[in-house]
Order: sequence, then structure tokens, then C-alpha cells
Amino acid sequence: MVLPMGPVLGKQLMIVGAMLIVLGALLRWWQPSRGGLPGDLVIERPGFSFHVPIVTCLVLSLVLSLILRWLNR
Repeated sequence: MVLPMGPVLGKQLMIVGAMLIVLGALLRWWQPSRGGLPGDLVIERPGFSFHVPIVTCLVLSLVLSLILRWLNR
């Protein structure tokens, strides 16, 4: 399989890179210790904490799916 080279691939790579930078900055700023979204599971015991970001994963999946669908047009 040969990947298409040229300005289209370069533009797509720049868009994906910019999205990763924005996502990284958001994840760096927002941390699960701030409470997360309602629906995320947090189990805390003495000396033990367990976080399951169910709703956060669903929201990120929805947002990324919409962005990628928009870029694929």
C-alpha cells in the first residue's frame, strides 16, 4: 500500500499534530484529581486510590469522532 504524498498529507499531519497539542494541553491542565466528570468512578481507601474515567472516555471519543468525521469530508 502506498500512502499519498504531497500537500494533502502534509496538511492532514499538521491538523492531527495541532489536535494532539491541544488535547495534551487540556489533559495537562485538567487532571482526574480535580473530580473529573460526573459518572467517573473514584474509589479511595487509605493508601489506595483507583480512578475509572468512564464518562471522560466517552466524551473524548465522541469529540474525536466528530472532528475526524468533519476532517474526512
